[in-house]
This record gives sequence, structure tokens and C-alpha cells, in this order.
Amino acid sequence: MTHGIGGSTAEIELSQLAAWPNPAPAISRDERVVRIARARELMAEIGADALIVGAGASLRYFAGVGWNATERLVAMILPLRGPPRMVSPRFELGSLEASLGIEAQMLLWEEHENPYALAARALRDFDAKSLAIDPALPFFAFNGLRLAAPSVALIDGAPVIDGCRMIKSPAELALMSQAKAMTLEVHRRAAAILSPGITTTAVRRFIDQAHRALGADDGSSFCAVQFGLASAYPHGLPGEQALAEGDLVLIDTGCRVQGYNSDITRTYAFGEPSPEHRRVWEVEKRAQAAAFAAVKPGVPCEQIDAVARSVLAAAGFSPDYDLPGLPHRTGHGIGLSIHEAPYLVRGDKTPLAPGMCFSNEPMIVIPDAFGVRLEDHFHVTTEGAAWFTQPQPSLEEPFG
Repeated sequence: MTHGIGGSTAEIELSQLAAWPNPAPAISRDERVVRIARARELMAEIGADALIVGAGASLRYFAGVGWNATERLVAMILPLRGPPRMVSPRFELGSLEASLGIEAQMLLWEEHENPYALAARALRDFDAKSLAIDPALPFFAFNGLRLAAPSVALIDGAPVIDGCRMIKSPAELALMSQAKAMTLEVHRRAAAILSPGITTTAVRRFIDQAHRALGADDGSSFCAVQFGLASAYPHGLPGEQALAEGDLVLIDTGCRVQGYNSDITRTYAFGEPSPEHRRVWEVEKRAQAAAFAAVKPGVPCEQIDAVARSVLAAAGFSPDYDLPGLPHRTGHGIGLSIHEAPYLVRGDKTPLAPGMCFSNEPMIVIPDAFGVRLEDHFHVTTEGAAWFTQPQPSLEEPFG
């Protein structure tokens, strides 16, 4: 094989990888203080006396605690004034203190105690009449708060959470740039190990090992490897596939760096592509480029989706979600969550603003045949859009 596709082995490629040079700095405590101040501004705008943020990406964003949600309540309660309160099982105190990136008061509960009653007492302490709820808070936690604090109005906290997280700081952009550069390097090396008969499992295993070798948080955060017909399904088919001459290869993968995500897709030919492969790939390339060129501050998110679809429609594909064509949105926000608000989709009228970050992936699906997805990410600037990674230059030379 030529043009960077095939000709090497997993062992050779892994032997050439090492921890990423000049890693991006961690998010500072000062930046988290700024985030909390911004949250309070948005809380005041929606009439919230307090905000509760459960374990997950938003807790990491505000407090530096990168824990996933479990059946035990771990959360930050942020009043309009005064220090944040951290609700946590007492036995987790040491781990929490080691993770915490802000100054906070501890509200600790034992295993037999009701953490929602503890949270309700805190709300009474600062006379909260309304509580904004993290939209990712599990229902059981929402219900526990509702029962423990029946006089407190529970309101949607999405305007606060999304209002903060959708605009990335220079420090966040640097972490995301590193994650995406790492994943693009992994893509390049994954293409090099392809050979007739190699399985999707073997390629996924290599991609995970390569992400780990470069210093990603936990290897691949996800990985989809699709050969031939499987590429016609946006998220693939169950079971294992083996690579054959003439197949299209679609690989969609990412990693995290200090919690910040990458998510890049490449589609290219293993062997000689067909004329139809070439035609569809070129249309996909034009749609992705048109979406990127349409980005300007103030433009509604849905307009970017419309621009991509207009390119597809001009080439004879459906202008809607019907196939052959684009069956899903053109892009999603990305940051500490791989999919987060806002979205490049019809109906999302959020105005684009500097610091927003999106995928650009107007996939074309040809039913029962193949699919082409090119996915790169950009961030909005005062002038338009800037790529985190350079898009794929051609079908046969995916990495130049």
C-alpha cells in the first residue's frame, strides 16, 4: 500500500511513540474562581438563589473533581454569596480534598444518613428560595432534593451550566488542541498498520495502546472502526469485520487530556477506490468546507447545518435526514463532554460566539453500500472559525 496506508505493523508504530512533548498546563485555581463568578452572574439572571452541580463533567469544570456520578450524592452547592459547599460521603473526604480545585466548605454524611436532608439544611442556612439544577443530575438526586426541600423551587440550571461551559478559555483551547493533535497522530499510525485481513478488534486495540503511549488520560475515550458495508451505519454494525481490498475504512476515535475531549473521523480507501467512492468523498469534503466557511460570530448554530445540507442537496442528496444523505446533525459542541451544547442542528438558534467549539461532520450515508464521514473540530474566533486539526486532504492520501 502507498500514501501512508499499510506497510507497517502495530509493533513498529508503538515503538515510535512517547509521552506528548510540551503538554498543555492544567486549569488553574484562578480560572475556576472566574468560572464560579460567571455562574453566579447567570444564576442571578434566572432568579436562582443557589445552584447544585452533581458529579460529572460540570463538577470537574467548576471544582476540579473528576468523579463520575454514582448512587451516592457527591455535589457542589453554590450560593449566590459565600463559599461553595461540597456534599460528600464522609469516607470520601481524603480523596475529595486531594481532587478539589477550589476553596469550599464540606458537608459530610455517613452511609446511614440522608444526604438530601443535609443539602436542604444548607439551603435553609442561606435562605435559598430557588435552586438551579444541573441538567445532568440524576433523577433520583433531583427527587431526593424535591422531597427534602419542598418549599424550594427547583429550576432548570442549563442556562447557567451551558452558559459557562460553551465558551472555552485559552487554557481549555490549549488542552483540546493537544488532545486533538494526539488523536490525529494516532489516526495516522493506525492507517499505517492496515493489511488485508486485519480485524476491527486489532485496529481498536492498537488505537487504544497508541493513545496511552502518547499520554491520554485513559487510552481511547471511544473508538469505532468500520470497514466496507459497516461504514454505511453512522455508529457501525455489531460483530467483527476483516479488511478487504477495495474497502472504505472509517475510523472515529478520541481521547481525553485532563478531561478535555478529542473526536476525529477519517474515511479513506484501502486499495483502489471506486468512482462512486471518489464522488461521494468529494461531496463530503465540500460540505465540511462550506460549513466551516459559514462560521461567523452571531450566526445561528442551525445555519451551519443548513449550509452543509445545501451542498449535499446540490449534489443530488436529500436536503433533510432521508438517505442517501446526512442522517444526523452536522456537528456538536465539545469540551469536557464529548457532546455538549450548543449543537449545529436545525432548531438550535444559539448565536455563535468566540470560544465555542464544535465538530464538523456532515456524514453522507449510501444505504447498503458505504458511508463517508470527515470529522474535524473548530473553535469560533472573532473573525470566523479556526481548525484544531487540518481536514483530510484527499481520499487516497488521508494524511498528506
